[in-house]
Amino acid sequence: MIKKAYLDPYLDMFNGEILTYQLSKRPNAKAKLDGLEEVVTIAKQWPYRTTVHTDQGWAYQMKAFSKKLKDNRIFQSMSRRGNCLDNSPMENFFGIMKQEMYYGIVYESFEALEYAIKQYIDYYNNKRIKEKLTGMSPVEYRKQTSQLSA
Repeated sequence: MIKKAYLDPYLDMFNGEILTYQLSKRPNAKAKLDGLEEVVTIAKQWPYRTTVHTDQGWAYQMKAFSKKLKDNRIFQSMSRRGNCLDNSPMENFFGIMKQEMYYGIVYESFEALEYAIKQYIDYYNNKRIKEKLTGMSPVEYRKQTSQLSA
């Protein structure tokens, strides 16, 4: 039975979509940097300024993390020490995910948890509707708004 896993998602504040994520058995710099690399690739297609908001964790203060952001003209916004409200959109996602797919379920292996998280994030992005997105899923909302601006 797995005791702990570390989920590092990147959430788009525009529509609440999880752009990418990394899951690992222990906290590590590679997971943070691999996730950031995926965000950089996605953000290159956006015509607007991109900001990555993080807490003050050790990984987000690494020189390699900051350099990757700077090299790709992505701004970093970091939570104030001890203020969870700064990171509330991400904390909200974690709370919803735990309620809907985690609490009360025992995952017998890391692979079982990994599969469940992958399925849940797909559901969250593509099927789970949000009132603030006029009853659409995050992906539906993004597609509709990109059609309107085209």
